[in-house]
Amino acid sequence: MHKIAIYPGTFDPITNGHLDIIKRCVGIFDTVIVAVAKNQSKHPMFDLSQRLEMIRLALDSMRGVEVEGFDCLLADFARQKGSNVLIRGLRAVSDFEYELQLGYTNTSLNPALDTMYFMPSLQHAFISSSVVRSIIIYDGQISHMVPQAVCAYIQELRGTQGMNKGGEQ
Repeated sequence: MHKIAIYPGTFDPITNGHLDIIKRCVGIFDTVIVAVAKNQSKHPMFDLSQRLEMIRLALDSMRGVEVEGFDCLLADFARQKGSNVLIRGLRAVSDFEYELQLGYTNTSLNPALDTMYFMPSLQHAFISSSVVRSIIIYDGQISHMVPQAVCAYIQELRGTQGMNKGGEQ
């Protein structure tokens, strides 16, 4: 039986913590779908196509991983992909209550869904996309928080598209 897991998120941008979890999931599942939510309600710094490109660069053709954007209920997306496992990351105890609520909500919408929680490795536990975005706004150093190819991509975007201090394009 082919086991498919979905690792959903906004990935605005993908971080070394995300990549750490993806790499470990590849060792457990036959296919890991990194599902990038359009999620305009969060007002992402990077548009969907840019976030998809950053993930593809970070994965560097990693076997067993697919990258796909989605703009529907996650429970429905999982059903469409034939997956009954969602992957979520937990950095701190403060993440748990929110993630538990999401897990129960998704299962109420799709009873076949289970959620597995992964902790990032200790060296990545402090990293979040929101922290990275805050540093980007002030032209700070993010090379230790995101994959090198993603860092270069963001630097190129900031240079060619003239992202201002507010992070808008």
